[in-house]
Amino acid sequence: MTSTVSAAAQALGRAMLALIFIVSGWAKINGMAGTVAYMAQGGLPSPDLLYYLVVATEFGGGILMLLGFQTRLVALLLAGFCVISGVIFHFQPGDAGQMTNYFKNIAMAGGFLQLFAVGGGAWSLDRLLKR
Repeated sequence: MTSTVSAAAQALGRAMLALIFIVSGWAKINGMAGTVAYMAQGGLPSPDLLYYLVVATEFGGGILMLLGFQTRLVALLLAGFCVISGVIFHFQPGDAGQMTNYFKNIAMAGGFLQLFAVGGGAWSLDRLLKR
């Protein structure tokens, strides 16, 4: 595989992982009341405060991942976020749809752990700023 194909695949993979977080974070920005209510329904403490942390993680982390900035750190944080949110909101063994979402979260965490291991790649801000 050529270095250009490899760089493009890494950048595309980062973008594909980032997309769900950017879209979800943006939806939460535009739907604070519903998001806070959903978190409260899930029994989470301080849903008003948690809302801001989740938006920063999803939208901010998604943008950083898309750009390939602080890729290893952001990937580790998003992997943890995927596992935690999967367990809290989707791990419902009696509900096939929720279990599909749970395993989606686990699979995304695996992708983020790969990015943690290899970094942002040639087409990333990490690489550009390293020069």
